[in-house]
Amino acid sequence: MPCELIIGGARSGKSRHAEQRAAGSGLPVHVIVTAEALDEEMSARIARHQADRPAGWGVVEAPRGLAAALADEAVEGRCVVVDCLTLWLANLLDGADALPPGAGAELLPAFARERAALLALIPGLPGRVIFVANEVGFGLVPETALGRLFRDEAGRLNQAVADLCGEVTLVAAGLPLRLKG
Repeated sequence: MPCELIIGGARSGKSRHAEQRAAGSGLPVHVIVTAEALDEEMSARIARHQADRPAGWGVVEAPRGLAAALADEAVEGRCVVVDCLTLWLANLLDGADALPPGAGAELLPAFARERAALLALIPGLPGRVIFVANEVGFGLVPETALGRLFRDEAGRLNQAVADLCGEVTLVAAGLPLRLKG
């Protein structure tokens, strides 16, 4: 089955839509989560997502090493939800504030290695895989160079993953709009 990308803004309903798609697949579901509870606010967000998830779904934490986790979890007869690519990307941009002005994140070895590994893996993934990502390009231009780098890399990652997925859906105000597939 082809992979699917579900993108949307903050609180757009993208994770809920991904969970509905996974539950509707009729397959056992595993979720690969990329968030880290580094403060109380993020801990609360993670707890909210955990409470919303159906009991019995397997959960794997992969704030880094996403390709390796996905290679282990994606098997025939299973649906895997990756939530979310954008937080994973943010985790990989550690040290980006030291990059020269105008440099891309490809100069960060961990970022370049992990991004390449994920994109190489996607076309051959077995089972059903649903990626969730934020569409960050609809907002204001970030004030800082690091913010602009993050926005640019998120847009590039979304484009690359969308190109490799058979289905792409944009979720806005809780409403899914099929873009591809």
